[in-house]
Amino acid sequence: MPISIAAENNLRLSDLAPNQVQSEIRAMSVACSAVNGINLAQGVCDTDPPHAVVEAAVAAMHAGHNIYTRAEGIEILREGIAQKLASFNRLQVNPETQVLVTSGATGAMQATVMALLNAGDECIMFEPFYGYHASTLRSQRVTPVIVPLDAPDWTFDPERLRAAITPRTRAIILNSPSNPSGKVFTLTELTALAEIAIEHDLFVITDEMYEYFVYDGVTHHSLATLPGMAERTITISGFSKTFSVTGWRLGYLAASERWMPAISYFHDLVYVCAPSPLQHGAAAGLLALPESFYTGVAADHQRKRDVLCNALRTAGLQPSVPAGAYYVLAQTKNIPGNNGRERARRLLQDTGVAAVAGSAFFGSDASGVNRGEDLLRFCFAKKDEELAEAARRIANIRY
Repeated sequence: MPISIAAENNLRLSDLAPNQVQSEIRAMSVACSAVNGINLAQGVCDTDPPHAVVEAAVAAMHAGHNIYTRAEGIEILREGIAQKLASFNRLQVNPETQVLVTSGATGAMQATVMALLNAGDECIMFEPFYGYHASTLRSQRVTPVIVPLDAPDWTFDPERLRAAITPRTRAIILNSPSNPSGKVFTLTELTALAEIAIEHDLFVITDEMYEYFVYDGVTHHSLATLPGMAERTITISGFSKTFSVTGWRLGYLAASERWMPAISYFHDLVYVCAPSPLQHGAAAGLLALPESFYTGVAADHQRKRDVLCNALRTAGLQPSVPAGAYYVLAQTKNIPGNNGRERARRLLQDTGVAAVAGSAFFGSDASGVNRGEDLLRFCFAKKDEELAEAARRIANIRY
């Protein structure tokens, strides 16, 4: 029987799909694997997880914790998160009604956008931005509006933020400490941002995944603790980076009771719940690990940062030294190539070290040129011996 023309026309991609391509981060990871290189492209954080965290997860599997949990997460973990938020972030939340354990910070972001924003809304992001944030917005037909920060220190201009707000603006995404720049917003900057959010009645979605990765005496501040911000701020974090378990996909968020039922509903719809035994592992980490573990994370990664930045300087690839997170943006105009993608692949060809084109984290200027084409992003959350080898290879290149 012949197929009708109408039926054939129904077999097509969605309106969103044709404009989506593989993440440049993942593309470089694949290219790196093909040459058995050293992957400084993806934030995999391949240092060893704390023993207590892994053992508790394994024990939970053997104890039968292998079925769905309550949608919001297991009680002991939600209570541990609330205690951590109180002691570290100075944020008071009710673990029963204001904490949601999620399938990674990406799951938290997806559920939040689904619950709070509508198609056609605008959401402001600061540049350099994390590409997954922009893609999550677009997946819900929300328009990302880019507000550039000023290099090399990525300073925040409140008036530039004000100028970007329109009647369609509903929210701001704040990533501090930031991937990819390592920018840590100061209390003065956060106060100015909070005043604007209150003035224009905006949500602020904060991605604080790298909150323990701060250097040179810098302090991390949570926006939700500022006056007037608790109800309008959704605070997102997780365990992937702190406990070096990126493959576990385990995050969480804290929000007002007013928003939590809808956010929890959409997380349940897409993910059902975060992995049950892994929740037990994270809970054990929150309960068992001393304060020295967290200060040690910062000290260890500051040392790794300095190893990589010194190598980049030696190679003539001037780094923007990050105050937080575990990435470095470096100038790469002297590497042969017409754009960041070509330069990243040339560096991989010459050294076996993978980085990501800065264009993955920037928008275009008025002439249509991407503002990140002359940058590469490097991740330094690697085991010492591997990072040392990558640094040696980078330091020895000359272009």
